[in-house]
Amino acid sequence: MTFTGLRRLTPVVLLPLVALSAAPAHAAAGIDGKTLSILWVLPFAGILLSIALMPLFAPQIWHHHYGKITAFWGLCVAIPFAATLGIGPTAHALLEVALHEYIPFIILLFALFTVAGGVRITGNLHGSPSLNTAMLFVGTVLASWMGTTGASMLMIRPLIRANDNRQHNVHVVIFFIFLVSNVGGALTPLGDPPLFLGFLKGVDFFWTTQAMFLPTLIAVVLLLAVFYAIDSYLYRKEGIIAPDPTPDSAIGIEGGVNLILLGAVILAVLLSGTWSPGVTISIFGIGVELQNVTRDVLLVLIALASLKLTAAETRAGNDFNWGPIVEVAKLFAGIFVTIIPAIAILRAGTEGVLGPLVSLSSNPDGTPNNLMYFWLTGGLSSFLDNAPTYLVFYNMASGDAATLMGPLATTLLAISAGAVFMGANTYIGNAPNFMVKAIAEDMNVRMPSFFGYMAWSCIILLPCFALLTLIFFRG
Repeated sequence: MTFTGLRRLTPVVLLPLVALSAAPAHAAAGIDGKTLSILWVLPFAGILLSIALMPLFAPQIWHHHYGKITAFWGLCVAIPFAATLGIGPTAHALLEVALHEYIPFIILLFALFTVAGGVRITGNLHGSPSLNTAMLFVGTVLASWMGTTGASMLMIRPLIRANDNRQHNVHVVIFFIFLVSNVGGALTPLGDPPLFLGFLKGVDFFWTTQAMFLPTLIAVVLLLAVFYAIDSYLYRKEGIIAPDPTPDSAIGIEGGVNLILLGAVILAVLLSGTWSPGVTISIFGIGVELQNVTRDVLLVLIALASLKLTAAETRAGNDFNWGPIVEVAKLFAGIFVTIIPAIAILRAGTEGVLGPLVSLSSNPDGTPNNLMYFWLTGGLSSFLDNAPTYLVFYNMASGDAATLMGPLATTLLAISAGAVFMGANTYIGNAPNFMVKAIAEDMNVRMPSFFGYMAWSCIILLPCFALLTLIFFRG
């Protein structure tokens, strides 16, 4: 396979670093959120609302100009910051975000996207309730280890082909979004972008696995049980199943080398969380730890190896292209810039302009209200993007990983569960949701509208989240 497509992605990933390298490094203190007005949050709200609403109400404009729209919102922060704080402090803040958060975040997604896109499941199965439930379970397990995007790409087409002779198959895709594209990514930082951001902030890799295991298990068991009941009812209601339009063929896997490379991705991420040589590299005045640089270099090399070793026919069979990852890279470049003042304000706590929101998430004695953290994080993750939403509430709670894994462990659990689980509430809650919807419609599945999908999620998911609240987040 050629590397031509990488030319679309490389400038997007490197742009924040290259553009800022010309600006002088500045040893300025962090931006003081106490002095910032609520107007500084408007670009962050603007970019997230653009992502949420423009694909629905102005799809052609968004499709052709989303990069320009994203850049506009980013400049709405960068230019006023440079004018009021100076070029040096502004460049320092942007470069810090690029090196510590944005570039590692995109590199991990790029590696998972590339490697997962090289694995193709061939053949045809027949979608009975038992088989569908088993495939959903497998996809859910895979999601935590190859990412919700990777697992969704790998499993959705075989699952749709297995049910392409069913009269009722919309619910299969809906539950796939619930489980594989969202809930299944809760057990490791590899599973969902919010958790990887937490990992970059210092949350231990296996803290996530241990803390999220029981809530995830309860949610998965409940959703699979409900799915099996619904699918069994509809399967019996259909009676005689129509002839299968997909010819029978043996089940197999193409691009198996990528399964080995997927293991290498996991090891590279684990390496950065367990190996600490105590060496820091200074890049324009920003310190980057050697283990993190090593991880990112390894991930890029693994992705390049996948491109080299995977047959072009295999990727073509998966309809692999660079469009989704390029879109994510552009959008998150804007998100990570516009979120800077919002995080600074939240770090100011009750002394900042968002003091009332901070107070809402606290009990009268000053301790965190974990119920509110779960539902506030989840509610915003349903309609905005769960990665920056996680980051906002992570910083609101403390911003210190040691504290959040220790005395505030339940608060971090509430933030993590809200961000990952409730991304399933709408099509726009998590990036794979819309990707799965588009693939399903391309394969002639009549998916519900935006609000039709929400009807499913409100009926199925909200009672599940209410139960998790009673079990884990009452205090």
